[in-house]
Amino acid sequence: MSQCSGKITFYEGKCFTGRKLEVRGDCDNFQDRGFMNRVNSIRVESGAWICFDHPDFKGQQYILEHGEYPEFHRWNSHNDHMGSCKPVRMHGEHYRMELFEGPNFSGQSVEVCDDCPFLQSRGLAKNCINSVKVFGDGAWVMYEEPNFRGRMFVLERGNYSSPNEWQAQNPNIQSIRRVVNYF
Repeated sequence: MSQCSGKITFYEGKCFTGRKLEVRGDCDNFQDRGFMNRVNSIRVESGAWICFDHPDFKGQQYILEHGEYPEFHRWNSHNDHMGSCKPVRMHGEHYRMELFEGPNFSGQSVEVCDDCPFLQSRGLAKNCINSVKVFGDGAWVMYEEPNFRGRMFVLERGNYSSPNEWQAQNPNIQSIRRVVNYF
């Protein structure tokens, strides 16, 4: 099964009011489509989306799955800034990733195939993940705090040899989950 697109609608006002912007694929700059970067509510009609608080897929990342988000606190944002988005590239339902404590796939590693609210329970000695290999079909969300909280980073299939490659400023990762709600 391939899921590489969908539909997401951004609204300037809370509770789906005000001007809106409908997106069905990659959108690297909301302002280029005549929509300012103020977003107070979002409706995801299909697909799973990575949204960024700056244009060009930069800045804080947010994962938005099928559903309604009537105010920006619902997607764990602290403000109403949103500048770009793209659909999560989903190819099927087989999830597997290998996490490494060292850069360039070195040091202690652990393989995971399902959600993990606290990575240290899987045998990692530290809360530092410096490189990742994502295998299989699905996408993952990594969080800086246990229980799927804090700053998040979305990883799709591929190799990430350092935290910079997933836009992190440090290697602190303490929980991960699969992106599964994309219909």
